[in-house]
Amino acid sequence: MLNTFLKGEKGTRLRFMGMLLSAILVLLSVFTLTQKGLNFGLDFTGGYLTEFTTSQSVDLKELQSFIAKNHNGEFELTAQGNSHFQLREAPSASTTANSLDWQSAVIQNDDINAQVLSSAYIGSQVGDELFDQGCLAMFTAMIAVMIYLAVRFEWRLAVGSVVALVHDLILVLGLFSLLQIEFNLTVLASLLAIIGYSLNDSIIVGDRVRELLRVQSNNVLSPATIINNAIKSTLTRTLITSGTTLATVASVWLLAGAPLQGFAIALFTGIVVGTFSSICIAATLPELMGLSAKNYEVKVDAHTQTLLDMP
Repeated sequence: MLNTFLKGEKGTRLRFMGMLLSAILVLLSVFTLTQKGLNFGLDFTGGYLTEFTTSQSVDLKELQSFIAKNHNGEFELTAQGNSHFQLREAPSASTTANSLDWQSAVIQNDDINAQVLSSAYIGSQVGDELFDQGCLAMFTAMIAVMIYLAVRFEWRLAVGSVVALVHDLILVLGLFSLLQIEFNLTVLASLLAIIGYSLNDSIIVGDRVRELLRVQSNNVLSPATIINNAIKSTLTRTLITSGTTLATVASVWLLAGAPLQGFAIALFTGIVVGTFSSICIAATLPELMGLSAKNYEVKVDAHTQTLLDMP
């Protein structure tokens, strides 16, 4: 590996440096996850969910500040419209006294004049079931991806794509653990979207590598050069696709509000690291495992070879 790094082309050296950087980030993400864990939202931990309306439009930040004065625990306030709000309380904060205090305050305030529509408790058992089902869905998606790659690609390219996929998920989870961003069902859904996006990006590069390896069956070019040429030929398409997708996700992040912020952050991060890993891992790891044009040579038995050699 070191010899390839020192003697390779500039593109090859950049790919190896990127893979080294990815390995460091994965180790840091795993360390962060083991030390800090994830900040699970009420979808998983349970708590009270209260819906209420106000008689007139109220600014979300002003309403949040007002409720904070009458609430002793942590809560999350989201706007469903100009006068429709949802308040979520963590189990440690969702005591009867707390609920009565802030509800009485918003109901009795003349500027707010709130009316409580519903108040329901989400048990931790429901949260555990949702988490288990979400993890099962992600595990099923990963198995389906592995089966697809095993059928479509030579095993070295398949392994590179799977490692790149796992890399993307670990980095996104590591970021959420490091910043302690709330991890809820929408974020879990974004992880499933990242699986699909990362796989698509790796397949584009992998398909091009396979095509060039088949053309270079006479071994004129080295595998490193072939992989570099494959990345160059797909780079423009990859950047345009990633750029337009990032612009859309960034709009959701900035304009959709708090309920979709975690989803947008996860998807934005996943697209960035997915594009990076499709070049530095999905295309580089197979090279380290000995991928070459010989893997795509057509093998014939002795009888067939005899027939081909006959005049």
